[in-house]
Amino acid sequence: MNQHDAVPVVMSFAGNDPTGGAGIQADIESIISMGCHAAPVITALTVQDTAQVIGFAPIEAELVIQQARAVLEDMPVAAVKIGMVGSIEAVQAIHSILMDYPDLPVVLDPVLASGGGAELADDEVIGGLRSLLLPLTTVLTPNSLEARQLAPESDNLDACAMSLLDQGSEFVLLTGTHENTPQVRNTLYGNHRKLETFTWPRLEGSYHGSGCTLAAAIAGLMAQGTEPLSAIHEAQEFTWQALNHGYRIGMGQRLPNRLFWASTQDHDDT
Repeated sequence: MNQHDAVPVVMSFAGNDPTGGAGIQADIESIISMGCHAAPVITALTVQDTAQVIGFAPIEAELVIQQARAVLEDMPVAAVKIGMVGSIEAVQAIHSILMDYPDLPVVLDPVLASGGGAELADDEVIGGLRSLLLPLTTVLTPNSLEARQLAPESDNLDACAMSLLDQGSEFVLLTGTHENTPQVRNTLYGNHRKLETFTWPRLEGSYHGSGCTLAAAIAGLMAQGTEPLSAIHEAQEFTWQALNHGYRIGMGQRLPNRLFWASTQDHDDT
């Protein structure tokens, strides 16, 4: 029996991280964890370890388009996740693709800098994200630093989120790991107002790929037909558990264990 219709396809636009902690591998693991099939479109090659990004090379925009269209014309893609784009040309390429598939839910994780602080998006890319991709975004998942960069005219985080809604995103989930609070507070905005605040225990240390994990999980759940509000809540729970089960195998940040559910299941069955 052909079961392909039972496995939703999520297309992910992201850079390749050779540590496997962030970028396309993070997306693939999260999408699989949501019961979906990942269709990865590489936007950039990076040179990095768990502590810092050393350099990156954007993939030629025409290759980004060719990767995506080859899959879109072959598979029933049910949702799109966008991470690191690498160049303004890639932003324009992704915009041209999404314009042909206006019904697809889009989750945008605006990757502007690495966990170690290296810049991954210049002013031109940031402007392109604002003008070309935000109007096509269903759920935007900036951390507080990214929100301030995307809405520099705003004087507080609530105002940043409102500005991002005004620029076209249907929902903004603003994550609070970078804020100096005892617990992590993630805030959801939509319909021109603050909808809900989620509070999570703050874990020790820092993690490589947490934003990728969250955004890809939301996309996977939405591909399954989950409504955005439920997907946003469930994906946060998955991400927190992945971080809580994380491990430090390099000399820098810890890596999320996005397959924690598999090892837990194996343990329970023994």
